[in-house]
Amino acid sequence: MPRPFLDDDFLLRSETARRLFHEVAAPLPVIDYHTHLPPREIAEDHRWDNLTTLWLGEDHYKWRAMRANGIPESHITGDASPREKFQAWAETVPHTIRNPLYHWTHLELSRCFAIDTLLGPDTAEEIWNAANERIADSTFSARGLLHKFMVDTVGTTDDPADPLVWHEACATIPMNTKVYPTYRPDRALMVDRPHLLNPFCDQLGVVAGTSVNTFESLLAALRKRHDDFHALGCRLSDHGLKSCPATPCSAADAAAIFHNARSGLDVDADDTDRFAARVMQEVAAWNAERGWTMQLHLAPVRNPNSRYFEQLGPDSGFDTIGDWPQGEALLGFLDLLDREKSLPRTIIYNLNPRDNALFAAACGSFQEGPAASKIQWGAAWWYNDTLRGMTEHLDTLSSIGLLSRFVGMLTDSRSFLSSPRHEYFRRLLCNLIATDVENGEIPDDPALLDPLIRNICHDNARRFFAFPHHAA
Repeated sequence: MPRPFLDDDFLLRSETARRLFHEVAAPLPVIDYHTHLPPREIAEDHRWDNLTTLWLGEDHYKWRAMRANGIPESHITGDASPREKFQAWAETVPHTIRNPLYHWTHLELSRCFAIDTLLGPDTAEEIWNAANERIADSTFSARGLLHKFMVDTVGTTDDPADPLVWHEACATIPMNTKVYPTYRPDRALMVDRPHLLNPFCDQLGVVAGTSVNTFESLLAALRKRHDDFHALGCRLSDHGLKSCPATPCSAADAAAIFHNARSGLDVDADDTDRFAARVMQEVAAWNAERGWTMQLHLAPVRNPNSRYFEQLGPDSGFDTIGDWPQGEALLGFLDLLDREKSLPRTIIYNLNPRDNALFAAACGSFQEGPAASKIQWGAAWWYNDTLRGMTEHLDTLSSIGLLSRFVGMLTDSRSFLSSPRHEYFRRLLCNLIATDVENGEIPDDPALLDPLIRNICHDNARRFFAFPHHAA
């Protein structure tokens, strides 16, 4: 007889799995150390007008599925009404079976709205009304949702040119969730795109209290912002790159490259790569000095659909997986930092799943005590954070590295409804470990199993990042 869909034991296929999840994993608070949640919405305890604004407004996963289902753009990012857009999503959901969206959609309906009805075109009106009634409740807010899902820590993603006023506000608000910025200086590397670099430098100069017209003043302003981020509890930097830049230029060459870019002149790909390596080398050294963690998100292709990029701009759901070689550049970059004794704690994320074993093994070439798993292969990311993708990640990490030292799941999300993905990961993890126990491949010993689950779901991240409220 088929098991009920999404019951209390969803994904848990044995008594061992059920015990590990319900007794060990589920009660643990969440450390969501990498997200794209807007700190302003947390500071203002934002509330939403309707289900479409909350659920579909920034969700690229859903947008892509709707396009694949033949939904017109007017009902995705266009001027259709919120109710019409929700109906278009409801018509799409039954076609997402075996895509993670089917599980996530119904987990979010169940956990966030207490709605267990399957979403489809015939149930859209019922669910629309019930969810909007829930949204209207005074407790249904940005901070209310973080509290509901026991989110202990949120790491947002922030540009050094951001004045951080909303993080300053969050720091003064008494709430259970601590909210910290993450330092992401990607725009500082864009010497090949002066139309993006120059406004960034102007804005950076304003918040850093200096002019940014030379390479030396760029580094000084970036360092000043690094100080400011640290004072607000930041303990991670983040870098979205095609591949690692591994061959830095001299300070004199960097100054000349930066001068050309600031003057609006073209900078070729080789000089862009060398300049990026130089800046990244500096940031990594600051991170190492301060005990921060450096995150490297590698291999996305941004805006491949030029027609829709011109129509909708960036971050519209068209980015995809890149196929650039990663290994040589990654190892070269890590070695560059290691030679300079400026290799900080580092997490590397691969977007192309063909690189799973490569990334897992690369970490092992630069491990060094006293930090446990100082170089981490990060959680299955973006196109890989699926049931299959997360399972393959955990299997490969177990085979090549130390699963027990893994810092665990993150949402990488713009949505306050995404916290149930931690539950999804924890269920999958508990079932994976329990399957090995049932097969006689791991001892059935709670003294061994329970700390393993606690560490991966919470304790490793708490120790690894040492956010201020954890280190106190």
